[in-house]
Amino acid sequence: MFDEKIEQMLSRYEFHTVHDHENALKEIIQEIVLLGLWRSKFYEKAVFYGGSALRILHKLDRFSEALDFLFIQPEKAFNIQKYLGAVKSELELWGFEVSTEEKDKKNKSTIDSAFIKANTLVHLLKIDSNLKTHKNAVMKIKLEIDQDPAIGFASDLKYHLHPIPFTIKTMTLPSLFAGKMHALLCRTIRANIKGRDWYDLIWFVKNNIPCELHYLKNKMVQTGHLDLSEALDKKKVVDLLSEKIKVVDFSLVKRDVEPFLKNSRQKDELNLWSEAFFNDYLIQEIDVQPLCA
Repeated sequence: MFDEKIEQMLSRYEFHTVHDHENALKEIIQEIVLLGLWRSKFYEKAVFYGGSALRILHKLDRFSEALDFLFIQPEKAFNIQKYLGAVKSELELWGFEVSTEEKDKKNKSTIDSAFIKANTLVHLLKIDSNLKTHKNAVMKIKLEIDQDPAIGFASDLKYHLHPIPFTIKTMTLPSLFAGKMHALLCRTIRANIKGRDWYDLIWFVKNNIPCELHYLKNKMVQTGHLDLSEALDKKKVVDLLSEKIKVVDFSLVKRDVEPFLKNSRQKDELNLWSEAFFNDYLIQEIDVQPLCA
Protein backbone atom coordinates (compact mmCIF):
# COMPACT_ATOMS: atom_id res chain seq x y z
CA MET A 1 0.00 0.00 0.00
CA PHE A 2 0.96 3.64 -0.36
CA ASP A 3 2.37 5.74 2.39
CA GLU A 4 -0.22 6.55 5.07
CA LYS A 5 -0.22 10.18 3.96
CA ILE A 6 -1.21 9.19 0.42
CA GLU A 7 -4.07 7.14 1.85
CA GLN A 8 -5.16 10.23 3.75
CA MET A 9 -5.06 12.29 0.56
CA LEU A 10 -7.18 9.68 -1.23
CA SER A 11 -9.82 9.96 1.51
CA ARG A 12 -10.75 13.41 0.16
CA TYR A 13 -12.38 11.83 -2.90
CA GLU A 14 -15.52 9.85 -3.69
CA PHE A 15 -15.00 6.74 -5.80
CA HIS A 16 -17.60 5.11 -8.03
CA THR A 17 -15.64 4.17 -11.15
CA VAL A 18 -12.10 3.44 -12.26
CA HIS A 19 -12.12 6.89 -13.86
CA ASP A 20 -12.74 8.42 -10.41
CA HIS A 21 -9.67 6.64 -9.04
CA GLU A 22 -7.58 7.73 -12.02
CA ASN A 23 -8.58 11.38 -11.57
CA ALA A 24 -7.75 11.25 -7.87
CA LEU A 25 -4.37 9.61 -8.47
CA LYS A 26 -3.51 12.12 -11.16
CA GLU A 27 -4.33 15.03 -8.87
CA ILE A 28 -2.27 13.60 -6.01
CA ILE A 29 0.67 13.18 -8.39
CA GLN A 30 0.20 16.81 -9.45
CA GLU A 31 0.36 17.94 -5.82
CA ILE A 32 3.57 15.98 -5.23
CA VAL A 33 5.05 17.46 -8.42
CA LEU A 34 4.30 20.92 -7.03
CA LEU A 35 6.02 19.94 -3.78
CA GLY A 36 9.09 18.70 -5.66
CA LEU A 37 9.27 21.98 -7.56
CA TRP A 38 9.08 23.89 -4.27
CA ARG A 39 11.96 21.87 -2.83
CA SER A 40 14.03 22.67 -5.93
CA LYS A 41 13.28 26.42 -5.51
CA PHE A 42 11.45 26.57 -8.83
CA TYR A 43 8.98 29.18 -7.53
CA GLU A 44 11.81 31.67 -7.13
CA LYS A 45 11.66 32.09 -10.90
CA ALA A 46 8.20 30.90 -11.96
CA VAL A 47 4.51 31.06 -11.05
CA PHE A 48 1.80 28.39 -11.27
CA TYR A 49 -1.28 29.32 -13.30
CA GLY A 50 -4.09 27.87 -15.43
CA GLY A 51 -6.87 25.39 -14.68
CA SER A 52 -4.81 23.23 -12.34
CA ALA A 53 -3.90 26.28 -10.26
CA LEU A 54 -7.61 27.10 -9.96
CA ARG A 55 -8.39 23.50 -9.02
CA ILE A 56 -5.60 22.86 -6.52
CA LEU A 57 -5.30 26.31 -4.92
CA HIS A 58 -8.84 27.71 -5.27
CA LYS A 59 -11.11 24.63 -5.18
CA LEU A 60 -12.39 24.82 -8.75
CA ASP A 61 -14.87 21.94 -8.95
CA ARG A 62 -13.42 20.16 -11.96
CA PHE A 63 -10.28 18.13 -12.54
CA SER A 64 -7.42 19.39 -14.68
CA GLU A 65 -4.73 17.49 -16.58
CA ALA A 66 -1.77 19.85 -17.14
CA LEU A 67 0.45 21.88 -14.83
CA ASP A 68 1.15 25.29 -16.36
CA PHE A 69 3.87 27.72 -15.30
CA LEU A 70 5.41 30.91 -16.58
CA PHE A 71 8.56 32.72 -15.67
CA ILE A 72 8.50 35.92 -13.67
CA GLN A 73 11.28 37.20 -15.92
CA PRO A 74 12.13 35.82 -19.40
CA GLU A 75 14.68 33.01 -19.22
CA LYS A 76 15.45 31.63 -22.65
CA ALA A 77 18.38 29.47 -21.51
CA PHE A 78 16.21 27.45 -19.11
CA ASN A 79 16.99 23.75 -18.66
CA ILE A 80 14.01 21.75 -17.47
CA GLN A 81 16.00 18.56 -16.78
CA LYS A 82 17.19 19.74 -13.36
CA TYR A 83 13.61 20.14 -12.19
CA LEU A 84 12.35 16.94 -13.79
CA GLY A 85 14.96 15.07 -11.74
CA ALA A 86 13.77 16.76 -8.55
CA VAL A 87 10.14 15.93 -9.38
CA LYS A 88 10.92 12.27 -10.12
CA SER A 89 12.85 11.93 -6.84
CA GLU A 90 9.95 13.48 -4.91
CA LEU A 91 7.40 11.15 -6.46
CA GLU A 92 9.54 8.10 -5.75
CA LEU A 93 9.88 9.25 -2.15
CA TRP A 94 6.07 9.01 -1.85
CA GLY A 95 5.87 5.58 -3.47
CA PHE A 96 5.13 6.46 -7.10
CA GLU A 97 6.94 4.71 -9.94
CA VAL A 98 7.25 7.26 -12.75
CA SER A 99 9.33 8.29 -15.72
CA THR A 100 9.88 11.77 -17.13
CA GLU A 101 10.28 12.89 -20.70
CA GLU A 102 11.06 16.30 -22.18
CA LYS A 103 9.09 17.13 -25.31
CA ASP A 104 11.18 18.08 -28.33
CA LYS A 105 10.38 21.50 -29.72
CA LYS A 106 9.40 21.44 -33.40
CA ASN A 107 9.50 25.23 -33.79
CA LYS A 108 10.77 28.33 -32.04
CA SER A 109 8.08 28.21 -29.36
CA THR A 110 8.83 29.80 -26.00
CA ILE A 111 6.90 26.98 -24.30
CA ASP A 112 9.00 24.21 -22.76
CA SER A 113 7.02 20.99 -22.27
CA ALA A 114 7.59 17.73 -20.44
CA PHE A 115 5.59 14.68 -19.39
CA ILE A 116 5.44 12.64 -16.22
CA LYS A 117 4.29 9.09 -16.94
CA ALA A 118 3.08 6.46 -14.48
CA ASN A 119 1.72 2.95 -15.00
CA THR A 120 -1.97 3.33 -14.17
CA LEU A 121 -2.57 -0.33 -13.31
CA VAL A 122 0.36 -0.53 -10.87
CA HIS A 123 -0.94 2.38 -8.86
CA LEU A 124 -4.60 1.41 -8.96
CA LEU A 125 -3.67 -2.02 -7.59
CA LYS A 126 -2.01 -0.33 -4.64
CA ILE A 127 -5.37 1.22 -3.78
CA ASP A 128 -7.80 -1.60 -4.52
CA SER A 129 -7.00 -4.97 -6.07
CA ASN A 130 -10.55 -5.19 -7.53
CA LEU A 131 -10.11 -2.19 -9.81
CA LYS A 132 -9.90 -3.00 -13.50
CA THR A 133 -8.02 -1.09 -16.17
CA HIS A 134 -5.96 -1.94 -19.23
CA LYS A 135 -2.62 -3.41 -18.18
CA ASN A 136 -0.71 -1.03 -20.43
CA ALA A 137 -2.68 2.10 -19.50
CA VAL A 138 -0.38 5.05 -18.81
CA MET A 139 -1.22 8.08 -16.71
CA LYS A 140 0.37 11.19 -18.25
CA ILE A 141 0.73 14.61 -16.68
CA LYS A 142 1.97 17.44 -18.85
CA LEU A 143 4.13 20.29 -17.57
CA GLU A 144 4.29 23.46 -19.66
CA ILE A 145 6.57 26.40 -18.88
CA ASP A 146 6.32 29.71 -20.72
CA GLN A 147 9.84 31.12 -20.86
CA ASP A 148 8.89 34.50 -22.34
CA PRO A 149 5.62 35.61 -20.71
CA ALA A 150 3.70 38.82 -21.18
CA ILE A 151 4.36 41.33 -18.42
CA GLY A 152 1.85 42.83 -16.03
CA PHE A 153 0.44 39.93 -14.03
CA ALA A 154 0.25 40.11 -10.25
CA SER A 155 1.59 37.22 -8.17
CA ASP A 156 0.57 35.72 -4.86
CA LEU A 157 2.04 33.18 -2.45
CA LYS A 158 -0.35 30.42 -1.43
CA TYR A 159 0.04 27.76 1.24
CA HIS A 160 -0.79 24.19 0.34
CA LEU A 161 -1.13 21.36 2.88
CA HIS A 162 -0.79 18.19 0.80
CA PRO A 163 1.17 15.99 1.06
CA ILE A 164 2.96 18.28 3.55
CA PRO A 165 2.64 22.05 4.11
CA PHE A 166 4.57 24.13 1.55
CA THR A 167 4.14 27.30 -0.50
CA ILE A 168 3.40 27.84 -4.18
CA LYS A 169 3.87 31.08 -6.06
CA THR A 170 0.90 31.72 -8.31
CA MET A 171 -1.02 34.55 -9.94
CA THR A 172 -3.71 36.53 -8.19
CA LEU A 173 -7.23 35.54 -9.19
CA PRO A 174 -7.78 38.63 -11.42
CA SER A 175 -4.57 37.81 -13.30
CA LEU A 176 -5.63 34.17 -13.58
CA PHE A 177 -8.94 35.37 -15.04
CA ALA A 178 -7.03 37.51 -17.56
CA GLY A 179 -5.03 34.46 -18.62
CA LYS A 180 -8.22 32.44 -19.02
CA MET A 181 -9.86 35.26 -20.96
CA HIS A 182 -6.89 35.34 -23.32
CA ALA A 183 -7.36 31.62 -23.96
CA LEU A 184 -11.07 32.14 -24.65
CA LEU A 185 -10.50 35.05 -27.02
CA CYS A 186 -7.33 33.93 -28.78
CA ARG A 187 -7.24 30.13 -28.85
CA THR A 188 -7.88 28.73 -32.34
CA ILE A 189 -11.27 27.07 -31.98
CA ARG A 190 -11.08 24.77 -34.99
CA ALA A 191 -7.87 23.13 -33.79
CA ASN A 192 -8.37 23.21 -30.04
CA ILE A 193 -11.84 22.97 -28.53
CA LYS A 194 -11.60 23.64 -24.80
CA GLY A 195 -14.86 23.32 -22.90
CA ARG A 196 -12.80 23.65 -19.75
CA ASP A 197 -12.14 27.32 -20.61
CA TRP A 198 -15.87 28.02 -20.75
CA TYR A 199 -16.48 26.11 -17.52
CA ASP A 200 -13.81 28.22 -15.82
CA LEU A 201 -15.36 31.42 -17.18
CA ILE A 202 -18.58 30.53 -15.33
CA TRP A 203 -16.54 29.89 -12.16
CA PHE A 204 -14.85 33.32 -12.31
CA VAL A 205 -18.15 35.12 -12.90
CA LYS A 206 -19.94 33.13 -10.21
CA ASN A 207 -17.24 34.02 -7.69
CA ASN A 208 -17.31 37.74 -8.57
CA ILE A 209 -13.67 37.81 -9.63
CA PRO A 210 -12.72 40.72 -11.92
CA CYS A 211 -10.62 40.25 -15.04
CA GLU A 212 -7.36 42.24 -14.94
CA LEU A 213 -7.38 44.20 -18.20
CA HIS A 214 -3.77 45.41 -17.98
CA TYR A 215 -2.37 41.88 -18.12
CA LEU A 216 -4.99 40.75 -20.66
CA LYS A 217 -4.04 43.59 -23.02
CA ASN A 218 -0.33 42.79 -22.70
CA LYS A 219 -0.99 39.13 -23.56
CA MET A 220 -3.16 40.04 -26.54
CA VAL A 221 -0.57 42.49 -27.84
CA GLN A 222 2.20 39.89 -27.42
CA THR A 223 0.27 37.28 -29.41
CA GLY A 224 -0.79 39.75 -32.12
CA HIS A 225 -4.50 39.80 -31.26
CA LEU A 226 -4.59 43.47 -30.27
CA ASP A 227 -2.64 46.55 -31.30
CA LEU A 228 -0.80 48.43 -28.58
CA SER A 229 -2.67 51.62 -29.53
CA GLU A 230 -6.10 50.00 -29.12
CA ALA A 231 -8.15 50.61 -25.99
CA LEU A 232 -9.35 47.64 -23.96
CA ASP A 233 -12.35 47.99 -21.68
CA LYS A 234 -15.25 45.82 -20.58
CA LYS A 235 -17.30 46.60 -23.69
CA LYS A 236 -14.42 45.58 -25.95
CA VAL A 237 -13.90 42.33 -24.06
CA VAL A 238 -17.62 41.50 -24.13
CA ASP A 239 -17.87 42.32 -27.84
CA LEU A 240 -14.87 40.13 -28.71
CA LEU A 241 -16.15 37.28 -26.58
CA SER A 242 -19.61 37.60 -28.11
CA GLU A 243 -18.16 37.16 -31.60
CA LYS A 244 -16.24 34.09 -30.42
CA ILE A 245 -19.39 32.56 -28.88
CA LYS A 246 -21.23 32.78 -32.21
CA VAL A 247 -18.85 30.30 -33.84
CA VAL A 248 -18.49 27.87 -30.92
CA ASP A 249 -19.92 24.36 -31.33
CA PHE A 250 -21.30 23.84 -27.84
CA SER A 251 -21.82 20.12 -28.37
CA LEU A 252 -18.03 19.76 -28.77
CA VAL A 253 -17.39 22.15 -25.87
CA LYS A 254 -19.55 20.08 -23.53
CA ARG A 255 -17.94 16.85 -24.70
CA ASP A 256 -14.48 18.23 -23.86
CA VAL A 257 -15.26 19.25 -20.29
CA GLU A 258 -17.48 16.33 -19.22
CA PRO A 259 -14.63 13.88 -18.32
CA PHE A 260 -13.22 16.47 -15.90
CA LEU A 261 -16.42 16.85 -13.88
CA LYS A 262 -16.90 15.00 -10.63
CA ASN A 263 -20.60 14.16 -10.48
CA SER A 264 -23.88 13.94 -12.40
CA ARG A 265 -25.14 17.27 -11.01
CA GLN A 266 -22.30 19.11 -12.72
CA LYS A 267 -22.93 17.23 -15.94
CA ASP A 268 -26.62 18.15 -15.79
CA GLU A 269 -25.62 21.81 -15.66
CA LEU A 270 -24.04 21.45 -19.09
CA ASN A 271 -27.55 21.18 -20.54
CA LEU A 272 -27.85 24.92 -19.97
CA TRP A 273 -24.84 25.72 -22.15
CA SER A 274 -25.80 27.44 -25.38
CA GLU A 275 -25.06 30.56 -27.37
CA ALA A 276 -28.00 32.25 -25.66
CA PHE A 277 -26.78 31.41 -22.15
CA PHE A 278 -23.27 32.74 -22.69
CA ASN A 279 -24.09 35.63 -25.04
CA ASP A 280 -27.32 36.96 -23.59
CA TYR A 281 -26.54 36.43 -19.92
CA LEU A 282 -23.17 35.24 -18.66
CA ILE A 283 -20.75 37.58 -20.42
CA GLN A 284 -22.85 40.57 -19.38
CA GLU A 285 -22.01 39.63 -15.77
CA ILE A 286 -18.24 39.81 -16.28
CA ASP A 287 -16.45 42.27 -13.99
CA VAL A 288 -13.11 43.87 -14.86
CA GLN A 289 -10.20 45.68 -13.27
CA PRO A 290 -9.89 48.64 -15.67
CA LEU A 291 -6.64 49.80 -17.23
CA CYS A 292 -4.83 52.53 -15.31
CA ALA A 293 -5.20 55.96 -16.83
